[in-house]
Amino acid sequence: MGPVVFTLVLASAVLHASWNALIKIGGDPWVRLAMITLLGVVFGLVFLPFIPFSNAEAWPYLLSSVAVHQLFFIFVCLQYRYGDLSHVYPISRGVAPLMVAFGAYMFAGETLSPQGIAAVVMISGAILSLTFSTARKPDEGKAVVFALCTGITIATYSVIDGLGARTTNDLISYIIYLMVLDGLPFGLVVMFLRRHVFMDSLRTNWKTSVTSSLLIFPAYSLTIWAMTKSPITYVSALRETSVIIAVLIGTRMMGEPFGARRLIAGALVVVGVAVLQFSKTP
Repeated sequence: MGPVVFTLVLASAVLHASWNALIKIGGDPWVRLAMITLLGVVFGLVFLPFIPFSNAEAWPYLLSSVAVHQLFFIFVCLQYRYGDLSHVYPISRGVAPLMVAFGAYMFAGETLSPQGIAAVVMISGAILSLTFSTARKPDEGKAVVFALCTGITIATYSVIDGLGARTTNDLISYIIYLMVLDGLPFGLVVMFLRRHVFMDSLRTNWKTSVTSSLLIFPAYSLTIWAMTKSPITYVSALRETSVIIAVLIGTRMMGEPFGARRLIAGALVVVGVAVLQFSKTP
């Protein structure tokens, strides 16, 4: 993985952790995420007249990704309803790289070097270990289940978009169409179901919502671009270092617990990232 790709994926990780934190602290996660996705639709529509129509080969991937993202949005809201940011976020992001590695092998024919396999396992293991340092809380079981479901959807759409980005005739077109189509189903349904509080919430939280929209779409756009330059599994594993940022936000800004276990896990993630960066694709 080249230094430019490496740096931009790390930047994507920071952006991703930041918008997840804003979802968690912003009151009703359904309304907040719906506002963010609908604002993303608006941003996408601004650019739509200036891009070519995506080629036919890319549309099955686009539509499949949109469908999986609707499930992702639902599970994200549910995991934050029942769990702490520093608990459920590591679970959902930690399980994804291993599943992405399997999906990339099955559908993209990607294989990893022994060092790459070790790095992905180290990063995922360290991330998942962060989940065991919190005290038991009510509804923790539900939070874990929904976080695991989130992780499955992350792995699924990552592989789909990695393949779609390599199929499209114009990457910007793929990203913009995904941005526009992603937000409509979830955003409109939530706006209807929460119609009695939606506009009041928008007036109260519009600044945070705009900020979140400006974070979420560049974060994933960088990831999609990176998957055209490097193996999908490597990009996924590196992107999930966002967990370290999320844990720092959760513990420093939200008063969630922090201890030696998380320090060790963070160090192992850093080591895993270093190993990943210097590993070679066979």
